[in-house]
Amino acid sequence: MDYSKITEELFIGTTPASSDYDFLRSLGVGLVINMRAERRPFPDLSLQPLKFLWLPTVDWPMFPIPIALLKRGVHMALETIQAGQRVFAHCAEGRHRGVAMGAAVLIARGYPAEEAMRLISSRRKEADPQLFYIRSRILRFARQWQA
Repeated sequence: MDYSKITEELFIGTTPASSDYDFLRSLGVGLVINMRAERRPFPDLSLQPLKFLWLPTVDWPMFPIPIALLKRGVHMALETIQAGQRVFAHCAEGRHRGVAMGAAVLIARGYPAEEAMRLISSRRKEADPQLFYIRSRILRFARQWQA
């Protein structure tokens, strides 16, 4: 499984298979945020299933990530973190959509947008929060979150 630990509470990576769910539980993950429109979360048949939030988005500049979806993910992430659990945000490659969600979580936790993007880039080499259509969503989220 391809993932990066961004903070004690946040991981970003690629789509986990159902065989990865026990590993995520061992990391203390309580919420998996799936940003992929093209793939629903795989079912978790465990007796203690993970919580999943499917926020279907596409990785394409003509279809920007809706800020409302970022806010929805952040609210659930904050609840999960307050409950003492961790969050795993993902997209197909852990480069764009999952990174945008991860940055939104960090911003909601008090990080300035630029610092959140730098932190993610430093901890996940694949991450590209500076890509123009991802960066613009992160910055717009930050402005709206602060308002």
